[in-house]
Amino acid sequence: MNLELLENLGTQIDDAFFIIGAIILIIEIAEAFFKGNLKGRTFLEMLASASTQIPYLLVEIFIMTSAYGLFYILAEGLAPWSIPMNWWTLVLVVIIADITYYWEHRIAHQVRILWTQHAVHHSSRDFNIITGIRFGPLESVWALIAHIPMVFMGFPPEMIFFGSLTVLAYQTWIHTETIGKLGPLEQVLNTPSHHRVHHGSDAKYLDKNYGGILIIWDRMFGSFQVEEETPRYGLTTDFNSPNPIHVWFSEIPQLYRDLKSAKSGREVFMRLFAGPGWSPKKD
Repeated sequence: MNLELLENLGTQIDDAFFIIGAIILIIEIAEAFFKGNLKGRTFLEMLASASTQIPYLLVEIFIMTSAYGLFYILAEGLAPWSIPMNWWTLVLVVIIADITYYWEHRIAHQVRILWTQHAVHHSSRDFNIITGIRFGPLESVWALIAHIPMVFMGFPPEMIFFGSLTVLAYQTWIHTETIGKLGPLEQVLNTPSHHRVHHGSDAKYLDKNYGGILIIWDRMFGSFQVEEETPRYGLTTDFNSPNPIHVWFSEIPQLYRDLKSAKSGREVFMRLFAGPGWSPKKD
Protein backbone atom coordinates (compact mmCIF):
# COMPACT_ATOMS: atom_id res chain seq x y z
CA MET A 1 0.00 0.00 0.00
CA ASN A 2 1.39 3.42 -0.97
CA LEU A 3 0.94 6.81 0.68
CA GLU A 4 -1.43 8.07 -2.00
CA LEU A 5 -3.81 5.17 -1.39
CA LEU A 6 -3.59 5.75 2.37
CA GLU A 7 -4.41 9.46 1.94
CA ASN A 8 -7.36 8.63 -0.31
CA LEU A 9 -8.66 6.08 2.18
CA GLY A 10 -8.36 8.59 5.03
CA THR A 11 -10.21 11.22 2.99
CA GLN A 12 -13.01 8.77 2.17
CA ILE A 13 -13.44 7.82 5.82
CA ASP A 14 -13.52 11.48 6.88
CA ASP A 15 -16.03 12.31 4.13
CA ALA A 16 -18.26 9.37 5.03
CA PHE A 17 -18.56 10.36 8.67
CA PHE A 18 -18.99 14.03 7.70
CA ILE A 19 -21.95 13.08 5.50
CA ILE A 20 -23.47 10.96 8.27
CA GLY A 21 -23.04 13.84 10.71
CA ALA A 22 -24.60 16.32 8.27
CA ILE A 23 -27.65 14.08 7.80
CA ILE A 24 -28.08 13.71 11.57
CA LEU A 25 -27.75 17.49 12.01
CA ILE A 26 -30.53 18.09 9.47
CA ILE A 27 -32.72 15.59 11.31
CA GLU A 28 -31.92 17.26 14.65
CA ILE A 29 -32.90 20.71 13.34
CA ALA A 30 -36.08 19.39 11.70
CA GLU A 31 -37.07 17.50 14.84
CA ALA A 32 -36.49 20.57 17.03
CA PHE A 33 -38.52 22.70 14.61
CA PHE A 34 -41.55 20.40 14.59
CA LYS A 35 -41.44 19.98 18.38
CA GLY A 36 -41.24 23.74 18.87
CA ASN A 37 -37.84 23.47 20.55
CA LEU A 38 -35.96 25.46 17.94
CA LYS A 39 -35.00 28.53 19.94
CA GLY A 40 -32.53 31.34 19.39
CA ARG A 41 -30.48 30.07 22.30
CA THR A 42 -29.94 26.77 20.52
CA PHE A 43 -28.49 28.53 17.49
CA LEU A 44 -26.28 30.70 19.70
CA GLU A 45 -24.93 27.57 21.35
CA MET A 46 -24.29 26.00 17.95
CA LEU A 47 -22.48 29.12 16.78
CA ALA A 48 -20.38 29.17 19.95
CA SER A 49 -19.47 25.51 19.41
CA ALA A 50 -18.58 26.11 15.76
CA SER A 51 -16.53 29.19 16.69
CA THR A 52 -14.09 27.05 18.69
CA GLN A 53 -12.76 25.82 15.37
CA ILE A 54 -11.21 29.27 14.78
CA PRO A 55 -8.50 29.13 17.49
CA TYR A 56 -8.26 25.34 17.20
CA LEU A 57 -7.47 25.43 13.47
CA LEU A 58 -5.09 28.37 13.91
CA VAL A 59 -3.08 26.26 16.33
CA GLU A 60 -3.24 23.32 13.91
CA ILE A 61 -2.02 25.42 10.97
CA PHE A 62 0.64 27.61 12.57
CA ILE A 63 1.98 25.46 15.39
CA MET A 64 1.01 21.80 15.13
CA THR A 65 1.94 21.44 11.45
CA SER A 66 5.55 22.14 12.40
CA ALA A 67 5.32 20.08 15.56
CA TYR A 68 4.20 17.02 13.60
CA GLY A 69 7.69 17.04 12.09
CA LEU A 70 8.79 15.70 15.47
CA PHE A 71 7.18 12.38 14.59
CA TYR A 72 9.33 12.07 11.48
CA ILE A 73 12.50 13.00 13.38
CA LEU A 74 11.77 10.41 16.08
CA ALA A 75 10.85 7.77 13.51
CA GLU A 76 14.04 8.35 11.55
CA GLY A 77 16.44 8.48 14.47
CA LEU A 78 15.01 6.52 17.37
CA ALA A 79 12.36 4.00 16.26
CA PRO A 80 14.00 0.55 16.31
CA TRP A 81 11.95 -0.81 13.40
CA SER A 82 9.21 0.21 10.98
CA ILE A 83 5.91 -1.65 10.71
CA PRO A 84 5.00 -2.27 7.05
CA MET A 85 1.93 -0.56 5.64
CA ASN A 86 -0.81 -2.98 4.56
CA TRP A 87 -4.48 -3.65 5.27
CA TRP A 88 -3.78 -5.69 8.40
CA THR A 89 -1.45 -3.13 9.94
CA LEU A 90 -3.95 -0.35 9.13
CA VAL A 91 -6.55 -2.18 11.20
CA LEU A 92 -3.94 -2.59 13.94
CA VAL A 93 -2.96 1.08 13.92
CA VAL A 94 -6.61 2.14 14.28
CA ILE A 95 -6.99 -0.19 17.29
CA ILE A 96 -3.78 1.15 18.88
CA ALA A 97 -4.84 4.73 18.11
CA ASP A 98 -8.19 3.99 19.73
CA ILE A 99 -6.74 2.73 23.01
CA THR A 100 -4.28 5.64 22.91
CA TYR A 101 -7.23 7.99 22.55
CA TYR A 102 -8.94 6.32 25.53
CA TRP A 103 -6.00 7.09 27.83
CA GLU A 104 -5.35 10.52 26.29
CA HIS A 105 -9.01 11.35 26.91
CA ARG A 106 -9.12 9.89 30.42
CA ILE A 107 -5.97 11.75 31.49
CA ALA A 108 -7.37 15.01 30.06
CA HIS A 109 -10.25 14.65 32.54
CA GLN A 110 -7.92 14.03 35.47
CA VAL A 111 -5.16 16.63 35.00
CA ARG A 112 -6.35 20.19 35.45
CA ILE A 113 -4.02 21.92 32.98
CA LEU A 114 -5.30 19.51 30.30
CA TRP A 115 -8.87 19.87 31.51
CA THR A 116 -8.77 23.62 30.85
CA GLN A 117 -8.75 22.68 27.16
CA HIS A 118 -11.01 19.63 27.14
CA ALA A 119 -13.62 21.33 29.34
CA VAL A 120 -14.52 23.47 26.31
CA HIS A 121 -15.90 20.33 24.66
CA HIS A 122 -18.05 19.60 27.72
CA SER A 123 -19.26 23.11 28.48
CA SER A 124 -22.40 23.15 26.33
CA ARG A 125 -25.77 22.47 27.95
CA ASP A 126 -26.91 21.18 24.54
CA PHE A 127 -25.90 17.90 22.96
CA ASN A 128 -25.93 17.75 19.18
CA ILE A 129 -23.69 17.15 16.18
CA ILE A 130 -22.18 20.64 16.41
CA THR A 131 -21.07 19.86 19.97
CA GLY A 132 -18.77 17.30 18.37
CA ILE A 133 -16.54 20.05 16.91
CA ARG A 134 -16.38 22.10 20.10
CA PHE A 135 -12.67 21.95 21.00
CA GLY A 136 -10.27 23.80 23.27
CA PRO A 137 -7.64 25.83 21.37
CA LEU A 138 -4.70 23.69 22.56
CA GLU A 139 -6.29 20.23 22.75
CA SER A 140 -4.25 19.02 19.79
CA VAL A 141 -0.99 19.67 21.68
CA TRP A 142 -1.79 17.00 24.26
CA ALA A 143 -3.04 14.69 21.49
CA LEU A 144 0.33 14.99 19.75
CA ILE A 145 2.25 14.14 22.92
CA ALA A 146 -0.03 11.20 23.74
CA HIS A 147 0.61 9.59 20.33
CA ILE A 148 4.43 9.73 20.51
CA PRO A 149 4.67 6.18 21.99
CA MET A 150 3.17 4.88 18.75
CA VAL A 151 6.28 6.14 16.95
CA PHE A 152 8.49 3.96 19.19
CA MET A 153 6.24 0.96 18.45
CA GLY A 154 7.39 1.31 14.85
CA PHE A 155 4.34 2.83 13.19
CA PRO A 156 5.27 5.28 10.41
CA PRO A 157 3.95 8.81 11.09
CA GLU A 158 1.55 8.57 8.13
CA MET A 159 -0.09 5.53 9.68
CA ILE A 160 -0.32 7.20 13.08
CA PHE A 161 -2.07 10.21 11.57
CA PHE A 162 -4.43 7.91 9.67
CA GLY A 163 -5.31 6.00 12.85
CA SER A 164 -5.84 9.07 15.03
CA LEU A 165 -7.91 10.89 12.39
CA THR A 166 -10.08 7.81 11.88
CA VAL A 167 -10.79 7.66 15.62
CA LEU A 168 -11.75 11.36 15.63
CA ALA A 169 -13.83 11.09 12.45
CA TYR A 170 -15.84 8.20 13.90
CA GLN A 171 -16.95 10.35 16.82
CA THR A 172 -18.71 12.86 14.55
CA TRP A 173 -21.99 10.95 14.55
CA ILE A 174 -22.22 9.99 18.24
CA HIS A 175 -22.97 13.53 19.47
CA THR A 176 -26.73 13.29 19.11
CA GLU A 177 -29.94 12.58 21.01
CA THR A 178 -31.71 11.56 17.80
CA ILE A 179 -30.35 8.00 17.83
CA GLY A 180 -31.38 5.68 20.65
CA LYS A 181 -29.69 2.50 21.80
CA LEU A 182 -28.31 0.19 19.12
CA GLY A 183 -28.79 -3.30 20.56
CA PRO A 184 -25.79 -5.65 20.41
CA LEU A 185 -23.55 -2.88 19.02
CA GLU A 186 -23.71 -1.25 22.46
CA GLN A 187 -21.50 -4.06 23.78
CA VAL A 188 -18.56 -3.23 21.53
CA LEU A 189 -18.85 0.22 19.95
CA ASN A 190 -19.01 3.71 21.39
CA THR A 191 -22.53 4.83 20.49
CA PRO A 192 -24.62 7.98 20.95
CA SER A 193 -26.10 6.43 24.08
CA HIS A 194 -22.68 5.79 25.61
CA HIS A 195 -21.43 9.24 24.63
CA ARG A 196 -24.47 10.99 26.09
CA VAL A 197 -23.38 9.48 29.39
CA HIS A 198 -19.88 10.87 28.90
CA HIS A 199 -21.26 14.40 28.47
CA GLY A 200 -23.49 14.13 31.54
CA SER A 201 -22.74 16.23 34.62
CA ASP A 202 -24.78 13.99 36.92
CA ALA A 203 -22.68 12.34 39.64
CA LYS A 204 -23.24 8.82 38.31
CA TYR A 205 -22.16 9.85 34.81
CA LEU A 206 -19.04 11.85 35.66
CA ASP A 207 -15.77 10.55 34.19
CA LYS A 208 -17.35 7.63 32.36
CA ASN A 209 -17.22 6.25 28.81
CA TYR A 210 -13.97 7.73 27.50
CA GLY A 211 -13.80 5.47 24.44
CA GLY A 212 -13.37 6.71 20.87
CA ILE A 213 -14.54 3.93 18.56
CA LEU A 214 -14.65 0.98 20.94
CA ILE A 215 -16.40 0.97 24.31
CA ILE A 216 -14.57 -2.20 25.34
CA TRP A 217 -11.72 -0.14 26.83
CA ASP A 218 -14.15 1.39 29.34
CA ARG A 219 -15.50 -2.05 30.18
CA MET A 220 -11.95 -3.35 30.66
CA PHE A 221 -10.63 -0.42 32.73
CA GLY A 222 -13.63 0.22 34.98
CA SER A 223 -14.95 3.46 33.51
CA PHE A 224 -18.12 2.17 31.85
CA GLN A 225 -21.61 3.42 32.69
CA VAL A 226 -24.78 2.50 30.84
CA GLU A 227 -27.26 5.28 29.99
CA GLU A 228 -30.22 5.20 32.33
CA GLU A 229 -32.03 8.52 32.78
CA THR A 230 -31.36 11.37 30.35
CA PRO A 231 -28.14 13.14 31.38
CA ARG A 232 -27.87 16.78 32.35
CA TYR A 233 -25.26 17.99 29.90
CA GLY A 234 -22.48 20.45 30.57
CA LEU A 235 -20.06 21.11 33.41
CA THR A 236 -20.72 20.63 37.11
CA THR A 237 -20.05 24.36 37.49
CA ASP A 238 -22.60 26.91 36.31
CA PHE A 239 -21.05 27.69 32.95
CA ASN A 240 -23.86 28.54 30.55
CA SER A 241 -22.57 31.22 28.19
CA PRO A 242 -22.93 31.30 24.38
CA ASN A 243 -20.26 34.02 24.17
CA PRO A 244 -17.49 32.54 21.95
CA ILE A 245 -14.62 34.15 23.88
CA HIS A 246 -16.00 32.86 27.17
CA VAL A 247 -16.36 29.40 25.64
CA TRP A 248 -12.80 29.33 24.25
CA PHE A 249 -11.19 30.24 27.58
CA SER A 250 -13.85 29.14 30.07
CA GLU A 251 -11.52 27.45 32.58
CA ILE A 252 -8.49 29.74 32.28
CA PRO A 253 -9.62 32.68 34.51
CA GLN A 254 -10.27 30.45 37.53
CA LEU A 255 -7.00 28.60 37.05
CA TYR A 256 -5.18 31.95 36.92
CA ARG A 257 -6.87 33.08 40.15
CA ASP A 258 -5.99 29.80 41.87
CA LEU A 259 -2.34 30.01 40.79
CA LYS A 260 -2.11 33.65 41.82
CA SER A 261 -3.39 32.85 45.31
CA ALA A 262 -1.26 29.71 45.75
CA LYS A 263 0.79 29.76 48.95
CA SER A 264 3.53 27.29 47.99
CA GLY A 265 5.28 25.66 45.07
CA ARG A 266 3.51 22.41 45.91
CA GLU A 267 0.15 24.12 45.66
CA VAL A 268 1.08 25.56 42.26
CA PHE A 269 2.07 22.07 41.09
CA MET A 270 -1.13 20.51 42.38
CA ARG A 271 -3.30 23.26 40.89
CA LEU A 272 -1.79 22.44 37.51
CA PHE A 273 -1.50 18.66 37.59
CA ALA A 274 -3.99 17.33 40.14
CA GLY A 275 -7.63 16.75 39.27
CA PRO A 276 -9.90 19.69 38.38
CA GLY A 277 -11.59 19.49 41.79
CA TRP A 278 -8.41 19.55 43.87
CA SER A 279 -7.99 22.19 46.55
CA PRO A 280 -5.57 22.45 49.50
CA LYS A 281 -6.71 21.16 52.85
CA LYS A 282 -7.85 23.88 55.21
CA ASP A 283 -6.07 24.13 58.54
